[in-house]
Amino acid sequence: MVSEQHHKQQEPLGQESQLQARKRLIHLLDENSFFEIDQLRHEPRYDDCDAPQAISATSVVTGYGTIGGRLIYVFSQNPEVAGGVVAAAKISKIIDMALKMGAPVIGLYDSAGISLQDGVDALAGYGDLFMKQVAASGVVPQLSAILGPCIGGGAFGPALSDFVCMVETGACMYLTGPEVIQAASGIELSPAELGGAAIHSEITGGSHFLCRDEEHCLAQLRELVGLLPLNNLEDPPPGPSTDDPYRKTEEITLLIENPGDSDYDIRELIRAVVDDHYWLEVSQSFAGNLVTGLARLNGRTVAIIANQPQEMAGVLDVDAARKGARFVRFCNAFNLPLIVFEDVPGFLPGCQQEHGGIVRATAQLLYAMAEATVPKLTVIVRRAYGGACCIMNPKSLRADLVVAYPGADIGLTSPAGTTTILNSKDAPPLQTSARHAATTGYLDAVIDPADTRRVLIGALAMASNKRDLNPPRKHGNIPL
Repeated sequence: MVSEQHHKQQEPLGQESQLQARKRLIHLLDENSFFEIDQLRHEPRYDDCDAPQAISATSVVTGYGTIGGRLIYVFSQNPEVAGGVVAAAKISKIIDMALKMGAPVIGLYDSAGISLQDGVDALAGYGDLFMKQVAASGVVPQLSAILGPCIGGGAFGPALSDFVCMVETGACMYLTGPEVIQAASGIELSPAELGGAAIHSEITGGSHFLCRDEEHCLAQLRELVGLLPLNNLEDPPPGPSTDDPYRKTEEITLLIENPGDSDYDIRELIRAVVDDHYWLEVSQSFAGNLVTGLARLNGRTVAIIANQPQEMAGVLDVDAARKGARFVRFCNAFNLPLIVFEDVPGFLPGCQQEHGGIVRATAQLLYAMAEATVPKLTVIVRRAYGGACCIMNPKSLRADLVVAYPGADIGLTSPAGTTTILNSKDAPPLQTSARHAATTGYLDAVIDPADTRRVLIGALAMASNKRDLNPPRKHGNIPL
């Protein structure tokens, strides 16, 4: 990986102390590529008498460099200067430059938040900065790493970005601090309990990558950048691979037919198909019943979304649907083909799910799938039941190719569920086989699992010049 090659050229990072703002950027970017912007810039700050005082704006270090030889714009909050208080104008300038040049933005967050002395000027600066981030959304990738505190209004920065990394120790993100919560409710919480890396990786889904330390976090960012395009008008860079595009994936049959004591792991199926058996999973610790990630097929970056039978049998619930919808929309914005491995028995039943908004949440995933115009391929592995089947990229949502394995079962419900609903053991069996679905045109083909890699690579080539447009409009109204 690029990140490993890069860090072999760098001196080892200290394990005891944090990297500071410039040092972090130097280790993130290619060797000798960082160029700092606005190093001598000063911004006004107001004291208690409203008299402007010129202060250094080095609470945020900004500039540009390269990762893998490709242009990247960066900013890094400096906790050693005024607690890393946001110099919003400097960051806004970087985002403007990134939009003009069509390059990603990476932000390293480590700040105590807004300075009270700045008052309304700080609020205005935040507002301008957030407007820039919204304008850049879907135009250039925006990546965030939380390496320390990220609190109050500053937390909106990572929330508006496309991917967020957090280090396990010291990183936290929340709007209202423990002191305020204790004063309002009497509940005592530490920053980690309120908004630490584990909370956002496992419960809220606000962090997509949980990193051991800062060195791991910066390497993760480099790895992610290597799989993404620079902007929405370009394709991702091709990756080197010696993996045979016609390689058989015979291990899939054994995996899905003889999973052992527990159900099979969809990650093993994905690794069997993709180049060099490698993929980068996104939001691994959140909503594990739906897995998402990036990989390459024949050197081309693809986005993968798949039901996970090992977690709640792979059903769709509120968290999984929202996780999937956001991932699909990012991939569509940045020209990443979607590959769906479907093995879904339906939706998670229960009052908690219904009251938690499962209808609206699953409609978000449905909307995102239907809206996507990138190449879209679906492999039905074992099951595709009910309304969940209508969400996981069927032909009716403009999938370019839908195939199934010979033993796949497709229908309104499982055969056992059909018998229960009809309340009769003598009810005629419904036609739910993959072969029957293929006779109706719902499937394009029934394939041998051993041919999965070859079929998907061929379908990607087939759809490489795809032209698909949504109706002219200002924007749709996704059911948020």
